[in-house]
Amino acid sequence: MRTVLITAGMLVLSNIFMTLAWYGHLKNLSTKPWFIAALVSWGIALFEYLIQVPANRLGSTVMTIPQLKILQECIALTVFIPISIFYLKEKITVDYFLAMLCIMGAVFFIFRSKIMG
Repeated sequence: MRTVLITAGMLVLSNIFMTLAWYGHLKNLSTKPWFIAALVSWGIALFEYLIQVPANRLGSTVMTIPQLKILQECIALTVFIPISIFYLKEKITVDYFLAMLCIMGAVFFIFRSKIMG
């Protein structure tokens, strides 16, 4: 369980960098040429990969690849929602919660054999 928690923590951190790399330029660099935004995003994404690659290697020692991927997608949405609301100033809708519910269902089904024994 400790390895899963460490992996999840690392994936949360890497997803913060990923979300900022993918969407942060829309707020801060929207008046700059696209290639400037791309270079800045690549610089931010480097930090994402420096955390995400070791997280996936560690996680793969105790989870299957599909389990790791579903966990990553759940974390990605969990990180994206607060960043989109508080940083990008997007309005929250019921669809955010419905999407999260669907992804939580995916987490349940991919980990069902471990949860149910």
